[in-house]
Amino acid sequence: MSWLPIVVLAAITFVVAAFLLRVGRGGWTILGATLLFGLAGYALQGSPGQPAAPGEAMQEEPIDGELLVEARREFFDTSQFPSRWIVTGDSYLRRGDFERASGFYRNAVEENPQDTEAWLGLGIALVEHADGQLTPAALHAFEKAQALEEENGGPRYFLGFAWLRAGEAERTFELWREALLAAPEDAPWRESLALRLMRLESMMRPADAAE
Repeated sequence: MSWLPIVVLAAITFVVAAFLLRVGRGGWTILGATLLFGLAGYALQGSPGQPAAPGEAMQEEPIDGELLVEARREFFDTSQFPSRWIVTGDSYLRRGDFERASGFYRNAVEENPQDTEAWLGLGIALVEHADGQLTPAALHAFEKAQALEEENGGPRYFLGFAWLRAGEAERTFELWREALLAAPEDAPWRESLALRLMRLESMMRPADAAE
Protein backbone atom coordinates (compact mmCIF):
# COMPACT_ATOMS: atom_id res chain seq x y z
CA MET A 1 0.00 0.00 0.00
CA SER A 2 1.40 3.41 -0.94
CA TRP A 3 0.82 6.82 0.58
CA LEU A 4 -1.05 8.01 -2.52
CA PRO A 5 -4.54 6.75 -1.52
CA ILE A 6 -4.16 8.35 1.91
CA VAL A 7 -3.15 11.71 0.44
CA VAL A 8 -5.96 11.50 -2.13
CA LEU A 9 -8.47 10.78 0.65
CA ALA A 10 -7.29 13.85 2.55
CA ALA A 11 -7.60 15.96 -0.61
CA ILE A 12 -11.14 14.68 -1.25
CA THR A 13 -12.09 15.48 2.35
CA PHE A 14 -10.84 19.05 1.85
CA VAL A 15 -12.73 19.37 -1.45
CA VAL A 16 -15.99 18.14 0.12
CA ALA A 17 -15.69 20.67 2.94
CA ALA A 18 -14.64 23.57 0.70
CA PHE A 19 -16.98 23.02 -2.24
CA LEU A 20 -20.22 21.40 -1.11
CA LEU A 21 -20.23 22.19 2.60
CA ARG A 22 -18.81 25.62 1.73
CA VAL A 23 -16.42 26.03 4.61
CA GLY A 24 -15.34 29.68 4.56
CA ARG A 25 -11.88 30.68 3.41
CA GLY A 26 -11.06 31.62 6.99
CA GLY A 27 -11.63 28.00 8.03
CA TRP A 28 -9.35 26.50 5.37
CA THR A 29 -6.26 26.94 7.51
CA ILE A 30 -7.82 25.07 10.42
CA LEU A 31 -9.17 22.35 8.12
CA GLY A 32 -5.82 21.94 6.36
CA ALA A 33 -3.95 21.86 9.64
CA THR A 34 -6.32 19.18 10.96
CA LEU A 35 -5.78 16.99 7.91
CA LEU A 36 -2.00 17.47 8.05
CA PHE A 37 -2.04 16.66 11.75
CA GLY A 38 -3.86 13.42 11.00
CA LEU A 39 -1.38 12.50 8.27
CA ALA A 40 1.53 13.28 10.58
CA GLY A 41 0.05 11.08 13.28
CA TYR A 42 -0.39 8.27 10.80
CA ALA A 43 3.23 8.64 9.69
CA LEU A 44 4.40 8.24 13.29
CA GLN A 45 2.10 5.45 14.45
CA GLY A 46 0.52 3.94 11.35
CA SER A 47 1.78 1.17 9.10
CA PRO A 48 1.15 2.15 5.48
CA GLY A 49 3.03 -0.90 4.28
CA GLN A 50 0.70 -3.34 6.00
CA PRO A 51 -2.24 -4.75 4.03
CA ALA A 52 -5.70 -3.70 5.10
CA ALA A 53 -7.85 -6.06 7.13
CA PRO A 54 -10.05 -8.19 4.85
CA GLY A 55 -13.65 -7.18 4.52
CA GLU A 56 -13.15 -3.71 5.95
CA ALA A 57 -14.20 -0.71 3.86
CA MET A 58 -13.68 2.94 4.60
CA GLN A 59 -16.93 4.61 5.62
CA GLU A 60 -17.63 8.10 4.32
CA GLU A 61 -19.12 10.64 6.70
CA PRO A 62 -22.77 11.32 5.82
CA ILE A 63 -23.52 14.59 4.07
CA ASP A 64 -25.98 17.00 5.66
CA GLY A 65 -29.26 16.83 3.75
CA GLU A 66 -30.02 20.47 4.51
CA LEU A 67 -26.85 21.49 2.67
CA LEU A 68 -27.79 19.31 -0.29
CA VAL A 69 -31.14 21.06 -0.61
CA GLU A 70 -29.53 24.49 -0.33
CA ALA A 71 -26.87 23.62 -2.89
CA ARG A 72 -29.50 22.36 -5.37
CA ARG A 73 -31.70 25.42 -4.92
CA GLU A 74 -28.76 27.66 -5.90
CA PHE A 75 -29.31 26.58 -9.50
CA PHE A 76 -32.99 27.52 -9.63
CA ASP A 77 -35.17 30.60 -9.22
CA THR A 78 -35.65 30.83 -5.46
CA SER A 79 -38.62 33.15 -5.92
CA GLN A 80 -40.61 30.22 -7.30
CA PHE A 81 -41.53 27.28 -5.09
CA PRO A 82 -40.93 23.79 -6.46
CA SER A 83 -43.75 21.27 -6.72
CA ARG A 84 -45.40 19.79 -3.64
CA TRP A 85 -43.65 16.48 -4.29
CA ILE A 86 -40.23 18.16 -4.26
CA VAL A 87 -41.05 20.09 -1.09
CA THR A 88 -42.04 16.85 0.66
CA GLY A 89 -39.01 15.03 -0.73
CA ASP A 90 -36.77 17.82 0.53
CA SER A 91 -38.15 17.38 4.04
CA TYR A 92 -37.00 13.74 4.01
CA LEU A 93 -33.68 14.63 2.36
CA ARG A 94 -32.96 17.06 5.20
CA ARG A 95 -33.47 14.22 7.69
CA GLY A 96 -31.15 11.92 5.80
CA ASP A 97 -33.96 9.59 4.69
CA PHE A 98 -32.76 9.38 1.10
CA GLU A 99 -34.90 6.38 0.16
CA ARG A 100 -38.18 8.12 0.98
CA ALA A 101 -36.94 11.35 -0.55
CA SER A 102 -36.23 9.59 -3.84
CA GLY A 103 -39.77 8.19 -3.79
CA PHE A 104 -41.29 11.67 -3.66
CA TYR A 105 -38.95 12.95 -6.37
CA ARG A 106 -40.11 10.03 -8.54
CA ASN A 107 -43.69 11.15 -7.98
CA ALA A 108 -42.63 14.61 -9.12
CA VAL A 109 -41.13 13.43 -12.41
CA GLU A 110 -44.09 11.14 -13.05
CA GLU A 111 -46.47 14.05 -12.57
CA ASN A 112 -44.31 16.40 -14.66
CA PRO A 113 -41.55 14.75 -16.74
CA GLN A 114 -40.35 18.24 -17.76
CA ASP A 115 -39.47 19.24 -14.19
CA THR A 116 -35.69 19.74 -14.25
CA GLU A 117 -35.39 20.25 -10.50
CA ALA A 118 -37.32 17.05 -9.79
CA TRP A 119 -34.95 15.00 -11.96
CA LEU A 120 -31.95 16.65 -10.32
CA GLY A 121 -33.35 16.02 -6.84
CA LEU A 122 -33.95 12.39 -7.77
CA GLY A 123 -30.35 11.97 -8.95
CA ILE A 124 -28.96 13.49 -5.75
CA ALA A 125 -31.17 11.35 -3.51
CA LEU A 126 -30.28 8.16 -5.39
CA VAL A 127 -26.55 8.86 -5.05
CA GLU A 128 -26.88 9.45 -1.31
CA HIS A 129 -29.10 6.38 -0.87
CA ALA A 130 -26.30 4.37 -2.51
CA ASP A 131 -23.75 5.80 -0.03
CA GLY A 132 -22.21 8.15 -2.57
CA GLN A 133 -22.13 5.70 -5.48
CA LEU A 134 -23.22 6.85 -8.93
CA THR A 135 -25.79 4.19 -9.88
CA PRO A 136 -27.26 3.80 -13.39
CA ALA A 137 -30.59 5.18 -12.12
CA ALA A 138 -28.89 8.25 -10.66
CA LEU A 139 -26.91 8.81 -13.87
CA HIS A 140 -30.14 8.59 -15.88
CA ALA A 141 -31.76 11.20 -13.63
CA PHE A 142 -28.85 13.61 -14.03
CA GLU A 143 -28.87 13.12 -17.81
CA LYS A 144 -32.62 13.79 -17.99
CA ALA A 145 -32.21 16.99 -15.98
CA GLN A 146 -29.40 18.16 -18.25
CA ALA A 147 -31.33 17.37 -21.42
CA LEU A 148 -34.30 19.40 -20.19
CA GLU A 149 -32.26 22.48 -19.35
CA GLU A 150 -28.87 22.59 -21.04
CA GLU A 151 -27.84 25.93 -19.54
CA ASN A 152 -28.54 24.86 -15.96
CA GLY A 153 -25.29 23.99 -14.20
CA GLY A 154 -26.91 21.89 -11.47
CA PRO A 155 -26.91 18.48 -13.22
CA ARG A 156 -23.26 18.73 -14.27
CA TYR A 157 -22.27 20.11 -10.87
CA PHE A 158 -23.81 17.28 -8.85
CA LEU A 159 -22.77 14.63 -11.36
CA GLY A 160 -19.24 15.98 -11.14
CA PHE A 161 -19.43 15.95 -7.37
CA ALA A 162 -20.40 12.27 -7.47
CA TRP A 163 -17.36 11.53 -9.65
CA LEU A 164 -15.17 13.55 -7.29
CA ARG A 165 -16.23 11.38 -4.37
CA ALA A 166 -15.26 8.37 -6.47
CA GLY A 167 -11.77 9.83 -6.94
CA GLU A 168 -12.34 10.89 -10.57
CA ALA A 169 -11.27 14.53 -10.27
CA GLU A 170 -10.56 14.89 -14.00
CA ARG A 171 -14.14 13.94 -14.88
CA THR A 172 -15.34 16.45 -12.32
CA PHE A 173 -13.18 19.18 -13.81
CA GLU A 174 -14.49 18.55 -17.32
CA LEU A 175 -18.14 18.53 -16.20
CA TRP A 176 -17.80 21.72 -14.17
CA ARG A 177 -15.94 23.39 -17.05
CA GLU A 178 -18.74 22.40 -19.46
CA ALA A 179 -21.32 23.76 -17.02
CA LEU A 180 -19.49 27.07 -16.84
CA LEU A 181 -19.20 27.35 -20.63
CA ALA A 182 -22.93 26.66 -21.06
CA ALA A 183 -23.99 29.01 -18.24
CA PRO A 184 -25.80 32.25 -19.11
CA GLU A 185 -23.74 35.35 -18.40
CA ASP A 186 -26.27 36.55 -15.85
CA ALA A 187 -26.68 33.22 -14.02
CA PRO A 188 -26.48 33.97 -10.26
CA TRP A 189 -24.55 30.74 -9.63
CA ARG A 190 -21.96 31.33 -12.37
CA GLU A 191 -19.40 33.11 -10.18
CA SER A 192 -19.67 30.51 -7.42
CA LEU A 193 -19.15 27.65 -9.87
CA ALA A 194 -16.18 29.42 -11.48
CA LEU A 195 -14.57 29.78 -8.05
CA ARG A 196 -15.09 26.10 -7.24
CA LEU A 197 -13.63 25.13 -10.61
CA MET A 198 -10.53 27.23 -9.91
CA ARG A 199 -10.13 25.62 -6.49
CA LEU A 200 -10.42 22.17 -7.98
CA GLU A 201 -7.86 22.96 -10.67
CA SER A 202 -5.39 24.29 -8.11
CA MET A 203 -5.80 21.15 -6.00
CA MET A 204 -5.27 18.89 -9.02
CA ARG A 205 -1.93 20.46 -9.97
CA PRO A 206 0.18 18.83 -7.21
CA ALA A 207 -1.25 15.42 -8.15
CA ASP A 208 -0.40 16.00 -11.84
CA ALA A 209 3.13 17.01 -10.90
CA ALA A 210 3.54 13.89 -8.75
CA GLU A 211 2.56 11.68 -11.68
